[in-house]
Amino acid sequence: FVKPRHKRLIEAFKSVSKAKVIIHSDGSIFQLLDGLIEAGVDGINPVQVSAKNMDTRILKERFGEKLVFWGGIDTQRVLPFGKPENVVDEVKRRVHDLAENGGYILASVHNIQPLTPPENIITMFDCASTHKI
Repeated sequence: FVKPRHKRLIEAFKSVSKAKVIIHSDGSIFQLLDGLIEAGVDGINPVQVSAKNMDTRILKERFGEKLVFWGGIDTQRVLPFGKPENVVDEVKRRVHDLAENGGYILASVHNIQPLTPPENIITMFDCASTHKI
């Protein structure tokens, strides 16, 4: 029901533009990715790493030549409650898993929550710039 409609819409967009289509869907969408790719989706946002089956290494191995991955920096545990060194580890892991050969937009999984320590946000961006993301 959904895939044929998405496919028609995406084909219409792409027939008149150079548009890339990134779908926003929180949660565990691993089992939907083949269908989304068939429908013409070019990327996913967010990569919600806390959701079942959203292992970034496996996502890149399986879909890395077909999808752009946007997100991956945990906003439920690491950014709000971790220490800066935990944030560095998180950024390094996501860069290692997702950035090789391009196709990765480093970002938080979702909105950065109000009580997130500012030093963790700064650390995320500093670490990303060190890795030239």
